[in-house]
Amino acid sequence: MMGENVGAPHHGNRVSHLTRRLKDAGLLTAALMILALTSCQRDATSPEPAPVPQTGVSTTPEGGGAVEGMTIALVPKGTTHVFWQTVKKGAEDAAAEVGARIEFKGPASEEDIIGQISIIENLTSAEVDGIVMAACDADDLIAPLARAKDAGIPIAVIDSGINDDSIPVTYAATDNVLGGQRAAEALMELIGPQGGKVAVIPFIQGAQSSDERERGFVEEIQKHPEFELLPPLYSNSLLQEAVKVVENLLNAHPDVKGIFAANEPGAMGAARVLEQRGLAGQVTLVGFDAAEPEIDGLEAGTIQALIVQDPYRMGYEGVMAVVKAIKGETVEPKIDTGVTVVTADNLEDPEVVELLSSQAG
Repeated sequence: MMGENVGAPHHGNRVSHLTRRLKDAGLLTAALMILALTSCQRDATSPEPAPVPQTGVSTTPEGGGAVEGMTIALVPKGTTHVFWQTVKKGAEDAAAEVGARIEFKGPASEEDIIGQISIIENLTSAEVDGIVMAACDADDLIAPLARAKDAGIPIAVIDSGINDDSIPVTYAATDNVLGGQRAAEALMELIGPQGGKVAVIPFIQGAQSSDERERGFVEEIQKHPEFELLPPLYSNSLLQEAVKVVENLLNAHPDVKGIFAANEPGAMGAARVLEQRGLAGQVTLVGFDAAEPEIDGLEAGTIQALIVQDPYRMGYEGVMAVVKAIKGETVEPKIDTGVTVVTADNLEDPEVVELLSSQAG
């Protein structure tokens, strides 16, 4: 199962069909305006036509919205991790194709739910044309996003969703339950049939992506009685917190056989502790995401497998979904952006090289 890519095909160099449609719509609008002015010149008693209002959304004759010049807000759960910078790159590339602008605003940390709520409320008041966001909390973001939707702002949720499917026009993300299952499968295969104690390090309880990865991992491990699952240890998406919980884990369970760290800071923190204690390669480590230090850890043998998402595609598809919604086009309610198990054995495979090359940093 290692190396398997699950989900829709990887993005490539997309030539936007939407861009051509926008150009066609723009020509049609210009033609209609010329006809209207000509009609007014023929009737000397008719008043001059009123100027076209310059609002954030101009309307095409078919009723869809024009996109060029619009502002689409991108609100991640954080801004510093490589993952979010890669999301930003995908969003910016999509926006460039249609002539829109990305406004990138994220909370101070992935735990800062109040900060993210405030950002969404401010963007709603500013009347941005669309919002692409990853929710810090699956429940607490529902109300502010509902208000944004009621204000006529289309919303695409990426990476980490909310518990109300009626609000976003789409949810573009990894199948995180499947990602957790793949992590469990990889960890058990690497440890071997003798089994042993294994630990999971989710990041933030209540964040949908964290909860789903944990659930997928736990459900798969529990099918195999030769493996003993220890209680979860949360990193709060902080490297130093991950270091702390792994140190505590090794002190309490020196015989632990494997660890699954469910995001970038968790994997990097766990790798640091294993290296410092001389346990690299002795305790099997499976991480999530593909920051450069994680790839370095994979090559060095500190990390044995990475569950790799496609954050570039999340950003790209999120923006394109909002663009479609603005134009009144059909939007797929769910976009699976895929999950790939990367090990030292398949690191040089062309499809893995392409996927990793899209990761920022």
